[in-house]
Amino acid sequence: MTGPLRRIAAWSALGLLFAAAGLSAQVPEPAAPFPPYTAEQEPITPIPPPPAADPLKLALGKSLFEDPRLSRDGTRSCLSCHDIRTNGAGNTRRDMSFDGSPLRFSTSTVFNAALSFRLGWAGGFRTLEAQAAGSIESPDIMGTSIDDVLGRLRDDPEMAARFRAAYGGEPDRASLLDAIATFERSLVTPDSPFDRWLKGDDGALPADAQDGYRLFKSLGCVSCHQGVNVGGNLFQRHGIFHPLASPDPEVLRVPSLRNIATTAPYFHDGSAATLEGAVRNMALAQLDRTLSDQQVTAIVAFLRSLTGTYEGHPVTAKVP
Repeated sequence: MTGPLRRIAAWSALGLLFAAAGLSAQVPEPAAPFPPYTAEQEPITPIPPPPAADPLKLALGKSLFEDPRLSRDGTRSCLSCHDIRTNGAGNTRRDMSFDGSPLRFSTSTVFNAALSFRLGWAGGFRTLEAQAAGSIESPDIMGTSIDDVLGRLRDDPEMAARFRAAYGGEPDRASLLDAIATFERSLVTPDSPFDRWLKGDDGALPADAQDGYRLFKSLGCVSCHQGVNVGGNLFQRHGIFHPLASPDPEVLRVPSLRNIATTAPYFHDGSAATLEGAVRNMALAQLDRTLSDQQVTAIVAFLRSLTGTYEGHPVTAKVP
């Protein structure tokens, strides 16, 4: 087992120990600053820069991400639900299907999705390409088929020429999905205050966020939310001690906490309106802990420090 895996296993064991104990006593309020550390000792790692990509494929993927021709009636694009101008998602509990009914799950942000080991709340997709195909062919999301989309793109001389320049041939299934996935891999948000602190900038993380991070670790939250994406790398049962949001499905892919302060409402059904409420509910449901207001405030301060930047600007919440 490598060093990082040993550290994650250790934090996971700590979280399970806390959970198994079922302790309900108040956790002592953190006060002192962190002792000196090295970044490799932390269970969370900084977000890397976006991977190198062919600029023609990257630009084509961006155009496709914004193209309503990927939907059945030309009324929606990937951007409609995943607003990369703000938080990579939206601000509603659940987006709507074509018949006006709410989708099963709240829309997750597309930012940093490429860093998760599975995609979607239920973790049903292993690759960005598979997720893109699933969305296009879902009767509730884009409501069309890959073949129909390709027909529309081939009928557009300019778009067909862009595919030939980037992929050496006419639009086909592989090139369509690869272009979208190439663009989505670029949607990482580095340079959060927490990442800068991990890299050695002692002044990047305020004292209240440092206290919140210490509490986040001591409570055992880090047993599920660790790694580069502060989550997104394992499945977990929710509602272990007390109910949490919709009970279906019982097991979910643990979401990333990157940019979490910008992506309200929370949980797979969008039932938590505020970050403070989500933290309080998670502690009770998953750890059987009732947090004080001061503890909630400290953890939220840490979570706010996970807000990164996209194209040089901080990720922001989507305003109604």
